[in-house]
Amino acid sequence: MIDTFITTVMRRARAILITSLVILVAAAALGVGAISRLQSGGFDDPSAESAQAATALAEKLGRPTANFLLLVTAPSGATVDDAVVADVGRAAVSRLDAEPGVDVVADFWSAPAGAAAALRGAGGRTALVVAHIDGDEDDYRERIATLQPAYTTTSPEGVTVQTGGAAQTVTDITLQVKKDFALAEALAIPATLLLLVVVFGSFIAGLLPMLVGAYAMVGTLAVLRILTAVTDVSIFSLNLTTALGLGLGIDYALLVVNRFREELQSGDDVEGALRATMHTAGRTVAYSAITVAVALGALLAFPMYFLRSFAYAGIAVTLLTAGASLVVLPAALRLLGHRAAYRRFGKPTRYAAAGLWSRVATVVMRRPVLTAAPVVVLLGVLAAPLAGVSFGLPDDRSIPVSHSQGRAVAEVLRADFTSRESEAITVVFPDGAPERTDRPTLAAYGASLSVLPSVSRVDTPVGTYVRGARVSGPRPDLLSDSAAAVLVIPDVEVYSQAAQDLVTAIRRAGAPAAPLVGGPTARFVDVNASIASRLPLVGALIALTTFLVIFFFTGSIVLPVKALLTNAATIAAVLGVMVWVFQEGHGSGLLGFTPTPLSVSIPPLMFCLAFGLSMDYEVFLLGRIKEARDRGLDDTAAVASGLGSTGRIVTAAAALMSVTFLAFSTSKVSFIQMLGLGCALAILLDATLVRGVLVPALMRLMGRWNWWAPAPLVRLHERIAPAPEGLPRPLGLARTGTDASRRNAGDARGEHHPNTAGEAMSGTVR
Repeated sequence: MIDTFITTVMRRARAILITSLVILVAAAALGVGAISRLQSGGFDDPSAESAQAATALAEKLGRPTANFLLLVTAPSGATVDDAVVADVGRAAVSRLDAEPGVDVVADFWSAPAGAAAALRGAGGRTALVVAHIDGDEDDYRERIATLQPAYTTTSPEGVTVQTGGAAQTVTDITLQVKKDFALAEALAIPATLLLLVVVFGSFIAGLLPMLVGAYAMVGTLAVLRILTAVTDVSIFSLNLTTALGLGLGIDYALLVVNRFREELQSGDDVEGALRATMHTAGRTVAYSAITVAVALGALLAFPMYFLRSFAYAGIAVTLLTAGASLVVLPAALRLLGHRAAYRRFGKPTRYAAAGLWSRVATVVMRRPVLTAAPVVVLLGVLAAPLAGVSFGLPDDRSIPVSHSQGRAVAEVLRADFTSRESEAITVVFPDGAPERTDRPTLAAYGASLSVLPSVSRVDTPVGTYVRGARVSGPRPDLLSDSAAAVLVIPDVEVYSQAAQDLVTAIRRAGAPAAPLVGGPTARFVDVNASIASRLPLVGALIALTTFLVIFFFTGSIVLPVKALLTNAATIAAVLGVMVWVFQEGHGSGLLGFTPTPLSVSIPPLMFCLAFGLSMDYEVFLLGRIKEARDRGLDDTAAVASGLGSTGRIVTAAAALMSVTFLAFSTSKVSFIQMLGLGCALAILLDATLVRGVLVPALMRLMGRWNWWAPAPLVRLHERIAPAPEGLPRPLGLARTGTDASRRNAGDARGEHHPNTAGEAMSGTVR
């Protein structure tokens, strides 16, 4: 079947290229509209209690969550109580309330006495107007585009008005991501092409990986465009589409083109070289793509469409890259022939096992414990900050003050306002208004909440309470015929542990009816719980599928376990570095971000992405080691040969892929910076210290046990995934000659070769 496929590709090469070009043009036409349809939210669990509370608050009370602010600032020497400032503020409130799709929730000049103090800054020079903009993130962008210039003003008397709030912040971040996306592409694509030309020594050969990546990226945009018709897709998936499309395109094309060149150099004709390439490198690409796609597909287990969108993009770009590498690229190589192997500059590459990485592997395997121990210690040190990790959700601090008016307003709120009006914890009674039947109980409930730690005040339909005392009259706006609400205004940071403890205390407090607790802090608590509850499932899914893929690739049950452990150590080290940098703030001046708790969605995303890419290189290396071993080399020589033949390619691929991810570290949005920097670090660590030191050291320590599997699994492997026929010789060995002669040559060097039929060790060593 595989041979039939290869023959078809070689005989229909020209038709395949023409068809692929037509498909590419059609995908580009379809995908061009994808960007405008992508969403900028998706961080919430739609089934969570906080999401239900927000829906009930809007639908049953007509009191949607505040997401837009006006910050009114008096000139020097004046206060917001002065008539001239009050006139400007009231005029702004009147205009804003008349805007279609905008509801003013509260403002300093008309608020009850108990609430007005919370809407006035500590120095008396600032005051707030709190409002809500209808719609979703797409509507926010359209409304902010008109509201921001209309309400960002300075009166002749020096009174300034600025816009802010969650809708403003979401819009600022979305627009910045689009700018960063364009800049990252402008940096990554030319730099990558230049490096590819240097690696291959030929513009034609260097262009092939770029074409594979372009095919995958354009195709993925078309897939995302189709998906937007049936579900929400995050705009942040664009970053993954570019980085992974270029990265995997480079990985797979490098592997295929390099193997094709190697076979031509050994004396094969074009068809023979291409057939051998597809049996070896093509098989490796197929297994690698399955591993990466499964790792990213695990993100579908999360309910947040922010994470699910990365699964959509990741699966699409991985499968499209593999498809282009296994169909379009071989067709191009068939037509290019020896021109794909010709170097127009630089020295021709001699494909031999006795290269730098082979020598490194040999040195490591002589002293495996001594060489591996420092790497293990280093990974442990890098992972140590992970013990102090704290989480949050993206907010205004994700973007610099200079790039966001919403961030500038939020900084004033943090400095001047002790009460967090826009961060109120909402307690909604969606099944009726308890105050109609038991006003004293509701009053007692409000009073009891007001004495909880970290509470500034509590607004209820029967009055406002501060430290257990009623300070103002009823709030009829918190009551309808079908529902009632209580607002708990905190005096602590929205994602702080104190705020989270407050949500927990409110949910445990005795209420006069069954409530729904919402608000920004409750939203974070629910998202955190939702991700934590699904992490074991995601981890188990990735571990199981990775185990199965590598088992069917190698026939061993030891190698998958070892791969899982080494990759887990790499990812722990990377996440530790991310805590040290982005949470603790080391390097914040260089990268231009504000240290904050890590966005709770990014570590699971980085885990799945980095895990998949790490397994990518694992499969590359194990494929060549198994080839060498199947041809008669002993375990030590096979590891040296495998690392020698893949080391240069893996290093080049890792360097090129890290360029695409590092391009995103130039972003002005901190969690995009973290994703880009973290994935680049994971790739570089994996391609150097892990593959260059840990893998050969562990292979040497395990010896023949590396290839162990119980006899029933061996038979299953031989039935489902038999070794490809006609494997080329190990590097550095002649194609002619018997296995026995090669073993004799190894015996002369003092090498031990196992029985080719396998050796029983409570199972079978293959």
